[in-house]
Amino acid sequence: MGSSVKTDTKGRKIVLNECKEPCSVEKGMRLIGGKWKGTILYHLKDGPVRFNDLARMLGGASKKMIDQRLKELESEDMVVRKVISDRPIAVSYELTEFGRSALDILEQIRLWSEKYNVGEKVKAVAVSA
Repeated sequence: MGSSVKTDTKGRKIVLNECKEPCSVEKGMRLIGGKWKGTILYHLKDGPVRFNDLARMLGGASKKMIDQRLKELESEDMVVRKVISDRPIAVSYELTEFGRSALDILEQIRLWSEKYNVGEKVKAVAVSA
């Protein structure tokens, strides 16, 4: 990215190499940063997972929310939906190669979050606000 702010000869601030909207970070965050998206991808890391099992793994997410996020991830070619049986309908979801490419990033976020106790910091900020 390399953006910087400089002052010209007349004392005005100018930005060099400004981030074009959307920048690369924003594009990436739109893919994996949506509510529950990263968590869904992370839970699919070990192989196909049936919808109801995924809902149990996520705990606090409603089935409607999970379904919406899975559809988004499917449209972005990050997961693939497979019908296991027709009666009763049973489906599973698994990562595509593109979806797998996000796992290293998600693992780094998990490690960073644990190292710096991010959840507790967020709670502390919310309480003090």
